[in-house]
Amino acid sequence: MKVFITGASGFVGGSVAWRLLAAGHSVRGLVRDAEKAERVAMLGIEPVIGTLDDRDLLIAEAQKSDGVINAADSDHRPAVLALIEGFRGSGKPLLHTSGSSVISDDARGNSVSETIFDEDTPLVIPPSKQARRDIDTRVLDAISAGIRAVVICPSNIYGVGRGLNPRSVQIPFLVDQARKNGVVRIVGRGVNVWSNVHIDDLAELYLLALEKAPAGTLYFAENGEVSFGEIGAAIAKRMRLGPIECWPAEEAAQQWGEAWAYFTYGSNSRVSARRARRELGWKPRRTSAVAWIEEEMPL
Repeated sequence: MKVFITGASGFVGGSVAWRLLAAGHSVRGLVRDAEKAERVAMLGIEPVIGTLDDRDLLIAEAQKSDGVINAADSDHRPAVLALIEGFRGSGKPLLHTSGSSVISDDARGNSVSETIFDEDTPLVIPPSKQARRDIDTRVLDAISAGIRAVVICPSNIYGVGRGLNPRSVQIPFLVDQARKNGVVRIVGRGVNVWSNVHIDDLAELYLLALEKAPAGTLYFAENGEVSFGEIGAAIAKRMRLGPIECWPAEEAAQQWGEAWAYFTYGSNSRVSARRARRELGWKPRRTSAVAWIEEEMPL
């Protein structure tokens, strides 16, 4: 299968490209400049230089591909619309990357939500994430345009990426802050819980979805969950630092910004990937972000 991937130089896109190449697919990848084009070419990806704002380019790439994976920006609506237009009436797979923050709450690190969402649960969307959810819905509705449209919604991703960018978002940021300040800081009491998934397991899910996911399906991606207090303690242990510091969310927001303090690190985001296991036979192997931090995380 000839697959076009946006975000081919990114953490998720690069790792998915690596898995597809290993499975025998060919990959064309969108990158921003010649330097990244040269580097992804060395990984076996045929580079396409452009941006998500290049509507005509995205349409053309979709039209000559057997499948498209959007792994560049969950919130870029014009790019999604261009890919849908390029695939209209084709019956081919379009995989769009969202994120489980669409069901995050405003716990500010101080409470644990008892709600675990799966694909059949009515989702509760915070106002700040409604625009992202609207894009997810638009992708799923593309089934009416003759597209095998799929949304993949990862939880907190950990592990080392297989492409140009080896770093995920949530855990590496806390490590950087700990290195800068000499202490691991968590938002509030850190009792809030996120589901998590290893990048290799996530890449496997993309491969399965590309090859056999039914049209109009949403898949959460998770294999286990952990509180941010536990993540912080594991980072402190790995870096040989003292006790973690519980940081009031309002103070964290002043330095990290409200979105990061209240949602990326202060919220609950608990999901279950029942559909991926049931429909696709997905069998993630890595279960513990804490064990990865303590035993494998690069320093």
